Amino acid sequence: MSRPVPVPTDLSRPFWDAARRGELVVPQCSACGLRFFVPEPACPGCMARDWRYAPSAGRGTVYSVTVVHRAPGPGFDTPFALAVIDLDDGGTLLSHVDAGDPDDVVIGMRVRVDFRALTDDIALPYFVPER
Repeated sequence: MSRPVPVPTDLSRPFWDAARRGELVVPQCSACGLRFFVPEPACPGCMARDWRYAPSAGRGTVYSVTVVHRAPGPGFDTPFALAVIDLDDGGTLLSHVDAGDPDDVVIGMRVRVDFRALTDDIALPYFVPER
């Protein structure tokens, strides 16, 4: 069975379009400057509804990590490292980190974004060790 494919919404479509091009973008509030993820109708910091997607260099640090041994659903290969990534240019993302062995992913590890095509229309951002 294949892995579930994300379905873009009006709110998330620019994120998925950028990922397909190999670019990482994150919502950034026009009022307070907060970068956040996941996209929401209003900024979680100040509740302003005026935000735009801003480019990210896609580099960061593993803030927290767990190794998943039981698949969350069909189509997921286990084990895998699932981490909270603090992006250098602001914001955090929850993402897979592929370091070969999931047990090699540790808090404080420097990572960079990589993209993997899931379908012709959807590419998933993954993180890999920064070397």
